[in-house]
Amino acid sequence: MEKKEVIDLVNALSESLSVIYLTSIDENSYPQTRAMFNLRNPKTNEGYPTSFEGDEALTFYFTTNTSSQKIPQIKNSKKASVYLCKPDCFDGILLKGDIEIIEDTKIKQALWRDGWKMYYPQGNPNDPDYSILRFVPHKIQGWSRGQKFEVDL
Repeated sequence: MEKKEVIDLVNALSESLSVIYLTSIDENSYPQTRAMFNLRNPKTNEGYPTSFEGDEALTFYFTTNTSSQKIPQIKNSKKASVYLCKPDCFDGILLKGDIEIIEDTKIKQALWRDGWKMYYPQGNPNDPDYSILRFVPHKIQGWSRGQKFEVDL
């Protein structure tokens, strides 16, 4: 598969999934994977941005609690991966890259949903327990339509 085909496939698959999987590295250097709400899905994220000025191709944003295990893991190691899968079609895509904690209040406010008040004690985007993560992939590996592929970004 050509690079553009792979990028198009990642975009199409990511826009169809309500949940994607984020892996960070824990304090003992073991991977820790968890399901995350997919902010790139237009059906569940209608009217909200999926990218911001200056973003690289295939940038992913995640929300999390500042008090979660992810935050110290990301502070310790910027290496992470995102996995997208549609098991019924045997499609699976692994994105390897770097993740960072975003402090930009404009991005935090743009991504905020009133339905998240139950997850954050202060119930607003200024809540200190509300954090945004930005993942930028550098390599894509996967399997789709009976074809294995690997692409560097």
